[in-house]
Amino acid sequence: MPAIVITGTGLFTPPYSISNAELVASLTSATERWNADHASEIEHGTTAARSAPDEEFILKASGIQSRYVMEKAGILDPDRLRPRLARRGEDELGIQAEMSMPAIRQALAQAGRAGDEVDAIIVGCSNLQRAYPAVSIEIQHELGATGWAYDMNVACSSATFAIQAASDALQSGSARCVLVVNPEITSGHNNFALRDFHFIFGDACTAIVLERADDAVAAGQWQLLGTKLATQFSNNIRNDAGFLNPSEDGERDPDELVFRQRGQQVFREVCPMVSTHIKDHLRALELDPSIIRRFWLHQANLKMNQLIAKGVLGRIPDDAEAPVILDHYANTSSAGSIIAFHLHRSDLNDDDLGVICSFGAGYSVGSVVVRRVSDSTALS
Repeated sequence: MPAIVITGTGLFTPPYSISNAELVASLTSATERWNADHASEIEHGTTAARSAPDEEFILKASGIQSRYVMEKAGILDPDRLRPRLARRGEDELGIQAEMSMPAIRQALAQAGRAGDEVDAIIVGCSNLQRAYPAVSIEIQHELGATGWAYDMNVACSSATFAIQAASDALQSGSARCVLVVNPEITSGHNNFALRDFHFIFGDACTAIVLERADDAVAAGQWQLLGTKLATQFSNNIRNDAGFLNPSEDGERDPDELVFRQRGQQVFREVCPMVSTHIKDHLRALELDPSIIRRFWLHQANLKMNQLIAKGVLGRIPDDAEAPVILDHYANTSSAGSIIAFHLHRSDLNDDDLGVICSFGAGYSVGSVVVRRVSDSTALS
C-alpha cells in the first residue's frame, strides 16, 4: 500500500474574541430578566429559576478562558444571545466557504501545491449551513480544483473521519491530492442562554492536505502510520435541528434545536472509551505509548484530556506532551485537534511519533497515528 502523508495544514481564526467575563456579564443580565419575567411560575414551583453564571465555574469546569467567533455583538446582546449573521444571496460566497479559503491557502502553501492540483475535497464539520449544494463543491469551484468533493458530518470527530476517508481515496487511486476542510461555526449551535452551555464553543476553520508520499513535494511531512475509527450510539450529546422539524406536529422546546449534553455522563463514559481506543490502536501498530512524543487531543475539556492521556500513559501529561489550545479557542468541535496539531508540531524531529485524536457526539472516536518525516525519508 502506498505511504500517505500530511503535507500541509492551515488555520483560520475569526476576527472577534469573547472573554469569560464578557459572556458572564451578558448572561447575568439575561438570567436576571428571565427570572423576573417568570417570577410567578418560580414562586409556585412550576418553573425553576435559572442559575447565574460565574467565571470561576467556567474555568474550573472546562479550562476555557476565551473563544473566537465570527460575530460578537449578537452573542453578547442579552435580548438575542446568538450570532447575528447576514443573509447571503446565491451569487455570494457562503460563510463556511469564505472562512475556509484562508486556511486552505495556508495549507496549500505548506504543501507546495496550487488549487488546481487538488482533485478531491472533503468538508467535515459538526454543522453545515445548508443541505445542498455541498459546501465542499462551492469550495472546489472557488479554489479552481478538479475531481470531486463532498460534505460529511460526524460531529466533533469529522476531521479524523475525513482524514481516513482521504487516506482511503489516495490508497485506492481515486485521488492524488486531497483537501480536508473543517469550517466550524459552533457559536451557531451553542446555547448562550443556559449557564451549563454558554461558555463551551468557539469558531475556527482548519485545512489539511494529504497526498501519496511518492507524489509529495513538501519539505516537512507527516506519514500516516494508521487510522482507527469507532462509533457507539448515545443520546448524551444531541442536537435535533433538522429539515424535518417543520413537518413535525406540535412544538419543540427551543433548547432541543441547539447543542445540549449530559456532561457528567459524557465524562464518565467517553474518557475510558477514548483511552482504550488509543491504546488498542497503538497496540495494533506495535507501538508502546511511552514512545509517543505528542498527543493532539480533541479540545473540549481540559479535565477530559488529562484523564484520557493518563489512561494511555499512566500519568497526567505535561503541556508539551498534550498541548492545549482550548483556553483561547474553546471547543471548536472537529477543528480542535487539528488546531493543536497545526500550532504544536514544529519542534518535533524526524521519526517522532504523535497521535491526533477526536471524540464527541455519536459517540464517535477517531485516532490518527503519525510519524514526522522529511521529504527524503517519506518513502521508508
